[in-house]
Amino acid sequence: MVWKVFDGHNDILLRLLQAPERREAIWLTGEGKGHLDLPRMQASGFAAGFFAIYIPSPVAHDAPDYMALMDSPPYALPLPELIGAEEAQPVAHAMAAHLLWMERSSQGAFKVCRTLAEVKACLDTGVIAGILHMEGAEAIDEGLEALQAFHALGLRSLGPVWSRPTIFGHGVPFCFPGTPDTGPGLTEAGKRLVRECNRLGIMIDLSHLNEAGFDDVAALSDAPLVATHSNAWAITPSSRNLTDRQLSVIRDSRGMVGLNFATVFLREDGRQSPDMGWDPILRHLDHLLERLGEDHVGFGSDFDGATLPEGIGDVTGLPNLTAAMEAHGYGGALMKKLTCDNWVGLLERTWK
Repeated sequence: MVWKVFDGHNDILLRLLQAPERREAIWLTGEGKGHLDLPRMQASGFAAGFFAIYIPSPVAHDAPDYMALMDSPPYALPLPELIGAEEAQPVAHAMAAHLLWMERSSQGAFKVCRTLAEVKACLDTGVIAGILHMEGAEAIDEGLEALQAFHALGLRSLGPVWSRPTIFGHGVPFCFPGTPDTGPGLTEAGKRLVRECNRLGIMIDLSHLNEAGFDDVAALSDAPLVATHSNAWAITPSSRNLTDRQLSVIRDSRGMVGLNFATVFLREDGRQSPDMGWDPILRHLDHLLERLGEDHVGFGSDFDGATLPEGIGDVTGLPNLTAAMEAHGYGGALMKKLTCDNWVGLLERTWK
């Protein structure tokens, strides 16, 4: 059975940013490179997802030297430098424009959704729903004027940081073994950002935020707490994963965690290698279900932003993953929640 999948995070907009002259091949024709394109998504049950604006660092975290380190733990990559709004905004606008182009070029097969009603209509009719997300708020100025503009473009989900500092808070480094307790919490501007996102109904994403910042959001926000693409620290002690205490706070807020498919956050040894079976994925899912409950767990693939297990490979591996989950004993009602319905329920509790 091909399950309808709602995905918490992908980075196809970064691929389009890096090769705009090839965007038809990347998105429309099914070139077979990268993790996502429209034909493969349609064939694999990818029904909806958050599409990330991400501002690349001058030295990429997936540069060859860093990749080699991440396949030979222990490692602790340095945090990149802060990127200012003046530098980030043109890049962010270009990526938002690529998402709008994806909609225009799809001939009705893909829609950028700004409301829950639009998402539900897409799920009912087979149109792929895309939600504009910002992974790291570098493009938002301290006065938050740019937040209003991006909201008008369709921004409905925002992470205050990626794994580097912003004027709003502090990200966690790529570190194994390590914990998310890596520095100070939100700045005063970050606290204003949380309040304004609450007012606008923009979902706040806690993935990449350090533990002190997580706690600040939990204390300030009137919305469910969400980590779109994070895993269980108790299984894989990476600084990017969530401790049991954090999972309990998310559960108590009626929030959500999307399982990240990145091997470095799944493997117990913290390695980058895709050579792994289904057991680590299922152990993370079991743990998240135990800590959060079956209404608060979903997928947050990190397609086009991470090394994936060989059993998944790209979006066409989603049926392989769901088959492994069914063989593990997850029944039909639970599968429906994990693959799609829990994200819809989260948006019902979050968007205004």
